Amino acid sequence: MTIWRKLLWTALALLLLGGGGGVWLFLNARAMPVVRRAEVALPFPADAPRAPLTVALLTDTHLSGPDNGPERMARIVRQINGLKPDLILVGGDYLGDRKGGAIYGARASIAPLAGLRAPLGVVAVLGNHDSFSSRNRRALRKEAWRDAFAQIGITLLQDGAVRRGPLAIGGLRDIYTRHIDLPGTLAAMRRVGGAPVILSHGPDVFPRLPDRPSLTLVGHTHCGQVALPFVGAVYVPSRYGTRYACGLYRAGARTMIVAAGVGTSGLPFRMFAPPDIWLVTIRPR
Repeated sequence: MTIWRKLLWTALALLLLGGGGGVWLFLNARAMPVVRRAEVALPFPADAPRAPLTVALLTDTHLSGPDNGPERMARIVRQINGLKPDLILVGGDYLGDRKGGAIYGARASIAPLAGLRAPLGVVAVLGNHDSFSSRNRRALRKEAWRDAFAQIGITLLQDGAVRRGPLAIGGLRDIYTRHIDLPGTLAAMRRVGGAPVILSHGPDVFPRLPDRPSLTLVGHTHCGQVALPFVGAVYVPSRYGTRYACGLYRAGARTMIVAAGVGTSGLPFRMFAPPDIWLVTIRPR
């Protein structure tokens, strides 16, 4: 265990020992998401309207009790719809952990997303918690996931691309549990045409992208889920450590937004890493 992880768990233990510390951490996890906003300029196709459009990013729902059940997810869906985005992107990790509350199957875990509404529709990818394996039999296999999302009106991308308005949306398989086809996905985006937006579960894809104008939208990190004052996230499940822990990043012509998500993993606690959703305005360059 690294020194930062030791400090993190020491801080947690001190909070739990203090009166009401655990309740505070739990209430942070159950809080309604903060709405974060950003503006990004991308090269729209020449024949596309020049009006900007808004994209809502929702990630890491982890439907499981006691912190995130169907009722809370229904409120979050209404919150997103109230923002009136043109397009909604959903970044994976729908299945929740056993945290002392209710556990839901795969189809029940995505059922609340059926209420999402946007003129250009809803597009999703899968996360590491959604990958079927001998240790994760609540997940569905590839085509079954695609059918389950189609039944609730959502397009699931697994190393593929679709055109939505002036945007070419490329959706990747989970980079932590599967071998992604990044060249094939980028080629599919070029074929459909449009301003390039990459939807991936986690940030590890970002350094592998070509240095061309693009927007990458991800989750997975939970912004550390438990962060320290003045330090921020001390542990993120990424090969890059905390380099891409949370928020907006720019590298050359590329931009990436890393969302905190709305659910929790492991423990139903959050500290200085509130749940969030992003509303991104994309303007033509």
